Amino acid sequence: MADQAALDALANGSHGDPFAVLGLHKQGTAKVVRTMQPQAREVRLLSAANEVVAVMERIHPDGIFAAELPARLRSYRLQLTGYHGEIAIVDDAYRFGSSLGDIDLHLLREGSHQLIYEVLGAHRMRLRGVSGTRFAVWAPNASRVSVVGSFNDWDGRRHPLRLHPGNGIWEIFVPGVRSGAQYKFELLDRQGRLLPLKADPFAHYCEAPPGNASIVYKSRYRWRDSSWLKKRPADPRLDQPVSIYEVHLGSWRRATQDNGRWLTYRELADELVTYAVDMGYTHIELLPVTEHPFDGSWGYQPTGLFAPTQRFGKPDDFRYFVDCCHQAGLGVIMDWVPAHFPTDEHGLHRFDGTALYEHADPRKGLHADWGTLVYNYGRNEVVNYLIGSALYWIKEFHIDGLRVDAVASMLYLDYSRKAGEWVPNRHGGNENLEAVEFFKHLNTAIHRLGAISLAEESTAWPGVSRPVFSGGLGFTYKWNMGWMNDTLAYMRENPVHRKFHHDKMNFGLLYAFDENFVLPLSHDEVVHGKGSLLGRMPGDDWQRFANLRAYLTFMFAHPGKKLLFMGAEIAQQHEWNHDGSLDWDALQSPLHAGVQQLVRDLNHLYTSRPALHAKDCSSDGFAWLDWNDRDNSVLSWIRRGSSNQAMVCIANFTPVPRDNFVVGLPAGGMWQIALDSDQERYGGSGTANPEFLSATEGQYQHQQWHVNITLPPLATLILEPSNSH
Repeated sequence: MADQAALDALANGSHGDPFAVLGLHKQGTAKVVRTMQPQAREVRLLSAANEVVAVMERIHPDGIFAAELPARLRSYRLQLTGYHGEIAIVDDAYRFGSSLGDIDLHLLREGSHQLIYEVLGAHRMRLRGVSGTRFAVWAPNASRVSVVGSFNDWDGRRHPLRLHPGNGIWEIFVPGVRSGAQYKFELLDRQGRLLPLKADPFAHYCEAPPGNASIVYKSRYRWRDSSWLKKRPADPRLDQPVSIYEVHLGSWRRATQDNGRWLTYRELADELVTYAVDMGYTHIELLPVTEHPFDGSWGYQPTGLFAPTQRFGKPDDFRYFVDCCHQAGLGVIMDWVPAHFPTDEHGLHRFDGTALYEHADPRKGLHADWGTLVYNYGRNEVVNYLIGSALYWIKEFHIDGLRVDAVASMLYLDYSRKAGEWVPNRHGGNENLEAVEFFKHLNTAIHRLGAISLAEESTAWPGVSRPVFSGGLGFTYKWNMGWMNDTLAYMRENPVHRKFHHDKMNFGLLYAFDENFVLPLSHDEVVHGKGSLLGRMPGDDWQRFANLRAYLTFMFAHPGKKLLFMGAEIAQQHEWNHDGSLDWDALQSPLHAGVQQLVRDLNHLYTSRPALHAKDCSSDGFAWLDWNDRDNSVLSWIRRGSSNQAMVCIANFTPVPRDNFVVGLPAGGMWQIALDSDQERYGGSGTANPEFLSATEGQYQHQQWHVNITLPPLATLILEPSNSH
C-alpha cells in the first residue's frame, strides 16, 4: 500500500511524483488502482467495456480512492459520482505512460529540438485509442507542476505532471480534454511554495486580457498557397523588389459601423490585402501579432511567442489571412521580439521560482528603460525556445520573413546602461557573445526554410547582413536607421537653410552598400510626439505636401529596399494613434489623394524597373551625377539594373523651379520622364517638360550625353530612355 505520507502529500498537492502512487501498481501479487478525485463522493472501477469491477475504497478523506483490479483485466476506466448525484465515466490520466520519445527527450535536454513546439505545450492526440490532450512544460526547478483548467475545476491536486529528471520536462496526457479548454500551470518552487498560476509558454491560443489563460487549440486549416511556397527561393534574392507596407492591425482601419471595433483577420484578408495589392506593395509587415497583455505595447512586449493574438480571431483565421496574402502575390513579414519579455506574473518571469528564461543578475537580465527582462541567450533551452518560435511562424503560418526587433539591445551588454550597471564578456568587452551566436543560429535556421530576416539595428556593428560563413550575423537585411535619421532631419529644415545641411542627404551613400539595407520610414517615426511625416515638412500646405512627395520619391529612387508605415501613403496629418483608425476621410482632399496616387505609382515603377531595384544592395547599381550642388539643394544620380538598364534621378529640395537645368545622361537617344512628383495628378504645380527629351551629345557630369530640363520646385524626377519599357 502507499504510505500515509505519500497520500497526505497527494492530498495537499505537494507530491512531486504522482505517477509513483496513482494509476495501476503492483501490490504484492495483486494489481491496485489508485486515483485522486476530490470532487467525487463515490468512484467505481470499470473494465474497458464499462462493466463495474469494484466500488473503490476511499483511502484518504480528501478524495483518494483505491481498488484491486482483477487479474484478467489489463485496462480500466472510472465512474465518478459527484456530491450532487451527477455521474461521469472517465479515463484515468495516470494509467497512461509517457508519450514523449527518447529522441524528443534527448533533443530537449541538449536544447536542439527543431520542432520543440510539437512537443512542449498542449497538443490534442490519441493515446492507446483514447482522445485527449498532452501537456508538457519545462520547469527544472519546480518541486511539483500541475495542469489546471475548466476540465478539473482548476484544482492543482487533480493532474500533477510526470517529471523527466534528466531535462526538467514535466508532462501528462489528460483524456477527454478538447480544443477550446482553458488551462494554466500551477507550480511549486523548489522550497514547495505555491507560485502564481502560469500561462503556457508554448500556448497556441490565449484568452483575451484581462484573463490570461492558455487555450487548447488544434489547427484544421487547409492551405491553398502551394504555388507561392514553390516560388519562394531557397536563398534570398537581393535582386528582387521589396516594398513593405508596415501595418498595425488594430489601427489600420476600424469597423466604424460597429462601434469602431477591430477588424478580424478574415476581414483584413479582404480589405487590407486588396488595398496593399492595389497600392503595389510586395510585402506586408505586421507589428507583432504574438500574444501580448497590453494593447499599448503594440505587441512589442509579448507573453505568447507561439500564439497569434486573439484580438482579431483564432489562429486558423490568421492562417487564412496569410494564405490570402500569398494568393494575392503578397509576402508576409512579422515583427518578432526575442530581445525582452514583460514581468507579468503569469508569463515567463521566474517561471519555476527561479530566473529560468531570464538572467538572475539584473545587470544582464533587466532592461531598465522598458521595465522588461532579457532572455538568457547562454542557456541552450532558452535559445531552443526562441529559435523554435521563429521556425514555428515560418512552418505553421507560412510567414515569409521575420523582422527582429531591438537587435542593438541584444548585441551590447552595456546597451543603455551606465558604468557599473553591466557585466563585461569573458574578454572584457561589451559585446554579448552569446547573443551573437544566437543570431547566427537563428538566421541560418530561417534561411534554411527559404524565409528572410531583417534586423532593426541602429549601430555600426559590422556584418549584420553578411553571411555567417564570412563572419556576419547572417540577417538578410538591416534597417538603415542612419539614412532615416539624417534625411528626416534634413527635410525638417526650411528650404532656405537646406544648403547648410546638404551632407545629410548624400552621406548615406558612403556606407549604403556595407549592408543589405532597407530604408525604413516606420511606426517609430510617427509616435511619442514626433508627429506625422507630413507634420515634419516645413512651409505652407502646398509646400508641406510637395516636400513629402519629393522626399518619398527620393526614397524610392535611392538604393535600398523600401518600408513605409501605414498612413504615410495618405499623408496622415496627425501622429499615429493605436487606439483609433487611420484618417481615411482625408482622401477626400486632392492633396492627400495625390500623395496616395504617387505612392501607388512609385511602387509600380519601382517593382517594374530593374534599374530601381535589381542592384539595391550593390555599388555598381549607383553613380552620382552631382552630389554637391548644395547651393541649389539639388541631388542627381544614376540607377542601374544592368549595363543597358539605367534611370536618372534628380531631386530639387527648394521651392524654386529651375529652367534649362542641365543633367548628364549615360546614353543618347530619346528619354522620357517616368515619374515627376510635381505632376498635377499628385497635387503638384504641373511644371511642364516635353513628353520626350532628346539627349545632346557632349560630356557633362562625367557622362557622354546631357539634356536640358525644367526642374520643378520641391520635386524629384525619374528619367528613363523612351525605348526602355
